[in-house]
Amino acid sequence: MTDTTDADRTVAIRTKFIPGQPDMWVFVFFESLLFTGYFCVYLFARTQNRDLFLASQGELDLRFGVFDTIVLLVSSWAMARVVQAARQGAYRAALTSAYLTISFGLVFLVSKVIEWTLEIRRGNTFTTNEFFQHYYFLTAIHCLHLLIGFVVLGVVVYQLRGPQRRSQQLVETGATYWHTVDFLWVLIFALLYVVR
Repeated sequence: MTDTTDADRTVAIRTKFIPGQPDMWVFVFFESLLFTGYFCVYLFARTQNRDLFLASQGELDLRFGVFDTIVLLVSSWAMARVVQAARQGAYRAALTSAYLTISFGLVFLVSKVIEWTLEIRRGNTFTTNEFFQHYYFLTAIHCLHLLIGFVVLGVVVYQLRGPQRRSQQLVETGATYWHTVDFLWVLIFALLYVVR
């Protein structure tokens, strides 16, 4: 019979560790199912009216999609730095990275509003055709999730600023939400701007 050491137990605990609260992972799973269902609806509609979708997709400015994707990927990197710094007890660095995450989120939001404005000026509104209905719905629902993400990041900043309030679990729960929003954007970007 072998005796387990403290180091063995620590390794076992680390391998079983899932960041954040379990409720957030249930939410992420539910959101993933919801978006997957809508992505399937979009792809089915696309197969039914391929020429319309291709022509309408060609009217989108790919530069906006690429820029927005890069901005959100960098925001995810900054959010990962928040978690890493908080784990090390470097709360000032974690706060700086949290503010950087918020800044990149705001850049994304402003970019999306500019893109919507340009599309509407070109005559591409929600009622133009089926593609633009999907375009506005997907990008708007994503921006709604982004706005909720700002509230989540506000909670993270609040946690990090007060020594008596600091909760690594809440920081990691916030990071889980933010990464989910970023991941969903990558899929939306691929569907709306890239898939031909």
